[in-house]
Amino acid sequence: MTPVGARSSAGRKVFVAVNTTYLLAIVAVTLYPFLNVVAQSFSSEAAINAGTVNLVPRGFNVETYRFVMADAMFWINYKNTVVYTVVATAISLTLTTMFAYAVSRRYLPGRQFFIGVAVFTMFFSGGIIPNYVLISTLGMKDTIWSVVIPGAINVFNLLVMKTFFENLPTELEEAAMIDGLGHFRTLLSIVLPLSKAIVATMLLFYAVAHWNSWFPAFLYLSDREAFPITVYLRNLIAGAANTGTGAGGASGLVSIASNIKAVTMFLTVLPILFVYPFIQKHFVSGVMLGAVKG
Repeated sequence: MTPVGARSSAGRKVFVAVNTTYLLAIVAVTLYPFLNVVAQSFSSEAAINAGTVNLVPRGFNVETYRFVMADAMFWINYKNTVVYTVVATAISLTLTTMFAYAVSRRYLPGRQFFIGVAVFTMFFSGGIIPNYVLISTLGMKDTIWSVVIPGAINVFNLLVMKTFFENLPTELEEAAMIDGLGHFRTLLSIVLPLSKAIVATMLLFYAVAHWNSWFPAFLYLSDREAFPITVYLRNLIAGAANTGTGAGGASGLVSIASNIKAVTMFLTVLPILFVYPFIQKHFVSGVMLGAVKG
């Protein structure tokens, strides 16, 4: 007769093997498109058009990197993306933290109303045309504020952060109040130092979202020199080959269309790839801590 412990151990091994295989398959499916883009960025246009580029570059080529980096508009738009991301993330993180902390306090008058208003916006919005009219009426069109203000608070992030704050011991806040600290001082001196994980999580969420965002800039900005790099990339993918002003001009862009798209995409995601490993542990722990209870 097989011991219960042996059967359990065998079942555990099967579960781990199946789970590992499944997760590796997901990783492979997720990584393949990115690695394919990297391979295309170092491949010749002829090899890309022939469909022979998979994970290994064919017809090794770095001329397109030189071409893109010689394009003044690429660097202008890249700088804009950095500025928009830093400003927008700072605004989003500040507003989300303050809102989440306020509605996490159960004694706040009208707490459920404010939460309800926030949740309502997850499912309903005014639409593109009313938003465009509003931004224009407020005088924000063709300014940085049209890009960084409209999407300042993500309600999902707000709810995760609210749940995290609710899980903090209430005794800490009570002790702070007894010592004479107000709400803002309590938030800055007591709550935030204990909330590094969730703050890092929100920082990552917002930074990635703002870095990848292109539609608000496409909708509200008309000056090419104010575009973020994502709009530059969007124009390339859409076939707007005249976005570049660097070496080769428009005809040069047309002749290396697929290759230049791959190069631009790779250069666009590089900053996120460098930042993510340093805050991954905070990202995982922050999401888990913010999802303990609803």
